[in-house]
Amino acid sequence: MCQVDGLILLFSSAMESRQVLYRTDCLLRGVGLVGSKGELVAFPAAVRFGSDLGRHGVLKKMTDLREAPEAVDGFDAARSAVPGGDSRGRVAELRAIQESALAGPSEAATEAQHAKGKLTARERIALLLDDGSFNEVEPLRRHRATGFGLESKKPYSDGVITGWGSVHGRTVFVYAHDFRIFGGALGEAHAQKIHKIMDMAISAGAPLVSLNDGAGARIQEGVTALAGYGGIFQRNTRASGVIPQISVMLGPCAGGAAYSPALTDFVFMVRETSQMFITGPDVVQAVTGEKISQNGLGGADVHSEVSGVSHFAYDDERTCLEEVRFLLSMLPQNNRETAPVEPTEDPADRRCEALLDLVPADGNRPYDMRKVIEEIADDGQYMEIHERWATNVIVALTRLDGQVVGIVANQPQSLAGVLDIHASEKAARFVQMCDAFNIPLITLLDVPGFLPGVDQEHGGIIRHGAKLLYAYCNATVPRISLVLRKAYGGAYIVMDSRSVGTDLAYAWPTNEIAVMGAEGAANVIFRRQINAAEDPEAMRVQMVKQYKDELMHPYYAAERGLVDDVIDPAATRTVLIRSLHMLRTKHADLPARKHGNPPQ
Repeated sequence: MCQVDGLILLFSSAMESRQVLYRTDCLLRGVGLVGSKGELVAFPAAVRFGSDLGRHGVLKKMTDLREAPEAVDGFDAARSAVPGGDSRGRVAELRAIQESALAGPSEAATEAQHAKGKLTARERIALLLDDGSFNEVEPLRRHRATGFGLESKKPYSDGVITGWGSVHGRTVFVYAHDFRIFGGALGEAHAQKIHKIMDMAISAGAPLVSLNDGAGARIQEGVTALAGYGGIFQRNTRASGVIPQISVMLGPCAGGAAYSPALTDFVFMVRETSQMFITGPDVVQAVTGEKISQNGLGGADVHSEVSGVSHFAYDDERTCLEEVRFLLSMLPQNNRETAPVEPTEDPADRRCEALLDLVPADGNRPYDMRKVIEEIADDGQYMEIHERWATNVIVALTRLDGQVVGIVANQPQSLAGVLDIHASEKAARFVQMCDAFNIPLITLLDVPGFLPGVDQEHGGIIRHGAKLLYAYCNATVPRISLVLRKAYGGAYIVMDSRSVGTDLAYAWPTNEIAVMGAEGAANVIFRRQINAAEDPEAMRVQMVKQYKDELMHPYYAAERGLVDDVIDPAATRTVLIRSLHMLRTKHADLPARKHGNPPQ
């Protein structure tokens, strides 16, 4: 005897038990069956099998599907509509089921998604991956939860599409929440699908892209759904520094669900349609009395300009996904490989005469460091990361002679290029990412120091500045630094100076490498002489000139071995490319340890 959800089944043979169990299992999921003679039948909800029904366990009553509409839901109609008496029938049945799963829950749900300015999960995957390359995993997966009406709603995929495909011919794993099914909320089966695809990505050594558009945990499934998030976080952490992980936010992401993107390497967001926050506007207003919109609390502009949670923000999904493809073209498959080399027609020995005019010799005049990067990069192309957050430092991926490199550069147009809390965090995270994925680092210095101020000191500039210092000291990839103009004090040391392990240090003849600026240094060193002079201002000017001539001339650092060479700015591209070619086979060992304990 077997009891399944209150139905008592008695069988006269093992064969009959298998047959009846198959039918009963289908019934419990609301599925109609095909009878032995090909007739379309279904089991009434109150059917009971037993010896009083005959020794063969034959149904005492069978009804046509039209008499038992409760036995079929939207997804199961395809399954019950095709006879499956032979292989061709079974294949036809399979195709009907697959087509139903691909179509989604309903046209109305798809139209509602489009009305919000959003694409469906499958449309997004089609834009991300190369045409026809997607291979879906567990497309027929369904949840097994009961209660709160879930037992009558068991759509295929359970609200998440998982699988792998290719981007520019290289394997990429992907999962995409389907907001049309349970609002993309995560349940047990949903989470297990994500866990599986994450494990596959780690094992295969290929990037993982998540297309997020979900309403958080599926409340009807209780704590089981929360445990699913724990499994995702654990795998995010295990994959960190092993495979590139990219989170694309295409809808809401609230509560604990927001921690998964924060654990990944890059976060993309779309304006107006994507939001991220731990507690929503209603909770914020209830607790603090502050009234704010979803976009004002956690929209794309907020996270790309204020919090730094998002690396990129775009106006529409198509542009966003195209940029994800471009980023993937500049990343290696995993930490055991290097980024792909792309042939270029831009000559390696091209002189950059424009640099002589782009960068003023006067250290107090600002300029746009982006133009310097454009001038030395292959075909002037680069991809800036965190473009609108901590703008006093630039981090970007570009190519030199086809090889991907990471650029860290001070931006004199913003806060004179000083390092502060956010700039230090931004640069440190980028350096760690490049080191994890074997991307050489080039640091362009024009830095007057760390930003002074009570807010900076109380905010922990020492601790945050140490993050950048730790990242550089710990990096084993090829590292090249170039001083364009100012390089003062601790900021010079932190920005990959020779003393913290850069492989090659160069400087332009406009460089000023010193403990501090000449004016400040003269005021400290020659304070008494200046105060005692008949004309203190004239004496100050004289002492500033003396300090510059003795300790800040362009060759002072080179004479002491702190700079490998002072180079012609127009030869910058050629020098950097030749240096990278030499360092391509660099090998560095770190001390044996479980892991470091970087400042937090």
